[in-house]
Amino acid sequence: MNKTIVIANQKGGVGKTTTAINLAACLGVLEKKVLLVDADPQANSTSGVGYDPREIKSGLYECLIDNLSARDAIVKTESPNLDLLPAHIDLVGAELELVNQQNREYILKGILEQVNSNYDYIIIDCAPSLGIVTTNALTAADSIIIPIQCEYFALEGLGKLLNTIKIVQNRLNKELDIEGLLLTMYDTRLRLSNQVVEEVKTHFQEMVFNTIIQRNVRLSEAPSFGQTIIMHDANSKGAINYLNLAKEVLEKNKKLAQ
Repeated sequence: MNKTIVIANQKGGVGKTTTAINLAACLGVLEKKVLLVDADPQANSTSGVGYDPREIKSGLYECLIDNLSARDAIVKTESPNLDLLPAHIDLVGAELELVNQQNREYILKGILEQVNSNYDYIIIDCAPSLGIVTTNALTAADSIIIPIQCEYFALEGLGKLLNTIKIVQNRLNKELDIEGLLLTMYDTRLRLSNQVVEEVKTHFQEMVFNTIIQRNVRLSEAPSFGQTIIMHDANSKGAINYLNLAKEVLEKNKKLAQ
């Protein structure tokens, strides 16, 4: 069984890219073959696994616009069992260039179908927007993980995202499922963090992952070294949190497959 999971929230700064990189890396450590797709023009997933986006000549943009085969754009990473379909700044132009394309929402789905059988999991990191590229990701995905930070206005914009998911389900991808809501940036010292956890769990109940991602210095600094948290400090809270998330995702999908 292979599965494509998109990490999305149009609200920025919620731990979306951190989750994409580290969930992908931890699934790899757990001996699953994983492709990380960087669908964000900021290319933070690309730099976060050790590539300089300025040096990327072939990436998702070329696949979307120039019909480049995914096989010709995918690169290996230093993390075990983890490949990358990288991004660079030109991806920002894809929004305009895809506007007049026929079946424009299905292009990424077609690209990923070329390599689907090579991977157990494909993890897509999206921009904090709901444009055409993000819509492509939602159309190509089997499910979505929504990171929510344990801070003020945590649920701000979530209604809009859930509405967008419903539209995608109705018009483009009826199979799209919500994999789960992931609480991030949890600070055990703050009462507010605990209040947000309670509020989200009250509203969304079994949709919320048991794993909570704690605030962690090692997790924050890992991208500046171009490393996943598991490579940067495997004993850190961040590494343990994301390893637990990966195990939870695997366990959930094992049950679904039965």
